[in-house]
Amino acid sequence: MKLLSLLTLSAMAATPVFAQETRQLDAHEHGVAQLDIAMDGQQIAMELHAPGADIVGFEYAAESADDRAAVDSAVAALARPLDLFVLPDAAGCSVVQAAAGLESEEDHDGEAEDHDEHAKDDHDDHNDDHDDHEEQAGHTEFHAEYLLTCTDPNAATDITFAFFDAFPNALEVEVQLISDTGAKSFEVERDTPTLDLRGMF
Repeated sequence: MKLLSLLTLSAMAATPVFAQETRQLDAHEHGVAQLDIAMDGQQIAMELHAPGADIVGFEYAAESADDRAAVDSAVAALARPLDLFVLPDAAGCSVVQAAAGLESEEDHDGEAEDHDEHAKDDHDDHNDDHDDHEEQAGHTEFHAEYLLTCTDPNAATDITFAFFDAFPNALEVEVQLISDTGAKSFEVERDTPTLDLRGMF
């Protein structure tokens, strides 16, 4: 998504709140998702990362028919951002683009191969450890990107996180938000699922 990428890059250059943008899947904390929001004029771009366990209740690769159905259902739900992150009707927001999917450690194998090329001498010990780690845990993470447009962005005074209703294992969403007024970070928790956006446009 070009808008989000551009705004995220500019924010990373301007403020440290995006310093953890580059992270490995196994660095996530169960119960905690991350939502990056960029506001630009009438557009709102969002990028969501959530541990597999929070969304479908497991982090291993889906093998059974039930597991695959759970993943498909979750991806379909994550592709409907305005059902998960509810903006006031007065803002007149609609979805321009939405994409969601599941990522696993296997998707990042290229990084591991590069690392191995530089460490061929103690390669055998490293591979044994790597294999053990893969057998113990295959971390998965859901990733979604959204682009919204709002006819009256000034009326987007809050976001209600129906995300918690859709995914009972989710406990908290760490929000990084950038707009013309600067960058801010928030923690939105299950028991207080509304984020106040007043003054952010």
